[in-house]
Amino acid sequence: MSDRLLSVTGYTTLDYVEGKAVGETFEWESVAVVNATADREDPDCVRLQLELDNLAEEHLPKHMDELELTPEQARTLATDLEKYADRVEDAME
Repeated sequence: MSDRLLSVTGYTTLDYVEGKAVGETFEWESVAVVNATADREDPDCVRLQLELDNLAEEHLPKHMDELELTPEQARTLATDLEKYADRVEDAME
């Protein structure tokens, strides 16, 4: 999808991942972009951004989700991601 709210550049964390939107009356799989960032000057939070391709606008209008994390929250999330990545790798071996 070229019509994104989230800019995809060489600095984007993950520019192609499988995603899923689940609602009360629908479940829809799509390509997504995930980005972690912080302001260049005087950052006050870590931003985790997610945007699914908006090919099913009847269920999910074009939008981007963004979480503002403290440094501690970002590190907690990173620790859990590492833990579960190890679990998946171990299961694949």
